[in-house]
Order: sequence, then structure tokens, then C-alpha cells
Amino acid sequence: MMAAMPDHSSGPTSEYARILADNARYADEFEHGALRPPPTRKLAVLACMDARLTIEVALGLGTGEAHILRNAGGVVTEDVIRSLVVSQHLLGTEEVVVVGHTGCGMRRFPEDEVRRQLTAATGTDVHLDFEPFEDVEENVREQVRRIHAHPWTRDVPVHGFVYEVETGRLREIL
Repeated sequence: MMAAMPDHSSGPTSEYARILADNARYADEFEHGALRPPPTRKLAVLACMDARLTIEVALGLGTGEAHILRNAGGVVTEDVIRSLVVSQHLLGTEEVVVVGHTGCGMRRFPEDEVRRQLTAATGTDVHLDFEPFEDVEENVREQVRRIHAHPWTRDVPVHGFVYEVETGRLREIL
């Protein structure tokens, strides 16, 4: 017997309820059911998870056109490499874009202090590398280098940009 799904709604204005209502409206007008898994623009994008970045809109991307990979700081982690390998080798992407942004919360991030706080709060040693950085442009350059240097990624163009949250503009990082 399957367990009942927990009731996550705390009233009509909960985010859970809002998501369900918004999805019902979306599904009523859904037009993407025939899209194939490979992105049509053969593009993979790595960007920060910051909620101020509407990355598809900023880059002019529609549904099905690119693989969008996001994490805190837009950092090339093992999981990003795993996703890029699938994107490139199995689904045919031929170009990568790395997007950092101004005002990133990972700048001057007190990593040791956060580890101490998490250890105190959870009672377990925290061995997580948050990968904070000082300079957003240098961080984008480093992520581009990591993608180029990894033996499992294909030799494809990898471009770096900084998205300016104040203006919505992309600034190319060379």
C-alpha cells in the first residue's frame, strides 16, 4: 500500500498551492510535448542559481534550445562535469557558456565560519567545499579553464560572461 502524500499546503497562499495552481495553468497551454532531448541550439549554459538571473530570457533561449546547469556561484563541480559529459557526448552540445553575475553571494563568503555554524547546528563535521571567490570575472575565467582542462569534456568553444544584475547586460570575459 502506498503511503499518503503529505499535505504541504498551509492555506491558499502557500508556495506549494501556488505552484500547483500555476502548473495547472501551464499544462492547459502546454505546447512542448514533442520536443526531443538534444537542445536545438547545441548549447550548454552554466550559471549561478541566483534568483535574479532569468538566464533563458537574458540569453534569448526558448524551451528546448539549451541545457541549463545552475549551482551556487556557477562553479564547475563534479556534478557539472557529469552533466556536461551527458550534454556533449550523449546529446550533442557543441558550445558552452559560463555566466557569473554582479552582486553574487559567493563573493567574500565566510566559508570556515559557515562550516563551523553548520557543524554546531547539525552535530556533524561539515566537509563541504563551498568554493567562494573574491573576483567574479576571475571566477568565470577559472570555470572556463576547468571546462577546457577536464579530460572528459569535448574540445568545444567555451565562453565566459558576467551578467550585470543592475542592468540586465552581459559583459564578455576574455
